[in-house]
Amino acid sequence: MFKKSFSHGVHPHGGKQLSANAPIRRIEVPGEYVYPLSQHIGAPAVPVVAVGDRVLAGQLIADGGAFVSAPIYSAVSGTVRAIEPRRVTSGDEVRSIVIESEEKTEWIDPAYAPEKNPPATEGEVKDRLSLSHVADMDAAAIRAAVRKAGIVGLGGAGFPAAVKLTPPEDDAIDYLIINGAECEPYLTSDYRLMLERGTELLAGCTLLLRLFPNARCVIGIEDNKPAAIEALKRQAMAFEKITVCPLKTKYPQGGERMLISAITGRKLNSKMLPSGVGCIVMNVASVIASYHAITAGRPLTHRIMTITGEGVTAPCNVEVPIGASQRAVVDAVGGLTGAPEKIISGGPMMGTSIYTLDIPVTKTSASVLALQKDPVALHDTSACIRCGKCLAACPEHLVPVKLVEAAEHDDFASFERLGGMECIECGSCAYICPAKRHLVQSLRYGKRETGAIIRARDVKR
Repeated sequence: MFKKSFSHGVHPHGGKQLSANAPIRRIEVPGEYVYPLSQHIGAPAVPVVAVGDRVLAGQLIADGGAFVSAPIYSAVSGTVRAIEPRRVTSGDEVRSIVIESEEKTEWIDPAYAPEKNPPATEGEVKDRLSLSHVADMDAAAIRAAVRKAGIVGLGGAGFPAAVKLTPPEDDAIDYLIINGAECEPYLTSDYRLMLERGTELLAGCTLLLRLFPNARCVIGIEDNKPAAIEALKRQAMAFEKITVCPLKTKYPQGGERMLISAITGRKLNSKMLPSGVGCIVMNVASVIASYHAITAGRPLTHRIMTITGEGVTAPCNVEVPIGASQRAVVDAVGGLTGAPEKIISGGPMMGTSIYTLDIPVTKTSASVLALQKDPVALHDTSACIRCGKCLAACPEHLVPVKLVEAAEHDDFASFERLGGMECIECGSCAYICPAKRHLVQSLRYGKRETGAIIRARDVKR
C-alpha cells in the first residue's frame, strides 16, 4: 500500500502502546472549575456572568470578543465565585471565570449531557442528518452553529473553527483535509476517536463539505494506526467525496504544512493560510464537535485527553469537562506513580513542561504526560560539531545551526534572511542533535525578536 509523506523529519520513540488500547471513558470531577478567557487564538472572550451568579452546565459564560475569538460554556452547574487571573499551562496568569461546582450537575438542556451522547451508530447518524432542520441548513447556518458552540482547533492550536471555515472564496477550496495523523509521541486520543466515533467524524466531514462545493475530503492517518485506517475506509464507503489517505509514520507529519504537502503536493509558508493553496485543515476532534454543534446545537463543554507516560498509574483516554483541575483529572484515573521527573502538558516534542498540575483543562489541553525519567536531563549539552543532522531533519528545509547562531548573537537581520520565521518549532532539530543543544529555545527567541522588528517595520511603512 503506497503511503504519502513529506521530506525530512524524524522518528522519535512512539510511546503510544501505553494508552492506544484504552477506550475513551468519561469522568467527572468535583470542586472548583476555572475558565481562562483566552483559550484560543484571537481576542479573549468577554464574560456574560457576574460573581454570585448561578450557572447551569451548557450555559454561555463568556462570549466571543471579536471575529477571531470563541465563546466559552460551563461544563458544570454551580456558582461563579470570582473573575480573576489564574495560572495556565504557559505559566502566565490569565483572567478567568471561577465556578464552584455543585454535587449534581444540572444541564441547561439535558440533551447536551455527555451521558446522553454515547458513540452513535451508523443508523443514528443517518437519522440525525436526515432531520429537516439539518438537511436544509445552508453554509451560513453551518458556520453560525460552529461559531456559537465555541469550537476551536482541538489539536492544540486553538484557532476558532468558524473562522477557519470561512475562507475568502468557498469555490477556491478543493481539499478538506482531516488531520488524523496524531504524530506527537504518546498521544492516542484522536486514534481512539477514529475507532470509536468514526461515523460521527464522517458525518461531520459530510456537513463541512457543504461549505465548499468543489472540495473533496481526505482523512490523513499515519500507518502506525492500521485499525483506524481500515475502520474509516470501510465506514467511508457510505459517504460521498470522502477518502482515507495512509501516511508514513514520521514526525511532524501532523503539522499543517507537512500534511498539505504529503496529501496534495502543495507548498505554503508562514505568510500564507491553507486556503491560499485551496485547502482547509481540521482536526479529528474538531470535526466531531462540529457535527454535534450543527446537528444538535451542542456547545463545546468537554474534550478528550490522553493521560499517559511511565509516571502514570493507569494510562488512558478520558472525556473530561473543560475547566476541571488537571490534578483532579489525573487523580480520578489513578494518579501518578511516585514523583515523575518531568510532567508535560501535551506531547514530548511540542508540549509544555509544567511544574504543577494545579491548572485547568482548557479547550487545547490534549494530554498530561508524566515521565519517570527526564531524557533531556540525562545529557549535558556540548558545542555544535557541525554534523548537519539538524539540516537533514528540518521539515522546513532550514539550517537550524545557522539560525541558532544568529539568534544567540542577536543578529536578527541574518535570522530573517536565513528564513527563521518559517520555523514551526517542531523540535526535530533538537531531537536529532548529537550535542543535545537546546535549539528550539534559541529559535523561539529568534522568532519572537525578529517578529517584533518586522511588525515595527511594517507599522512605519
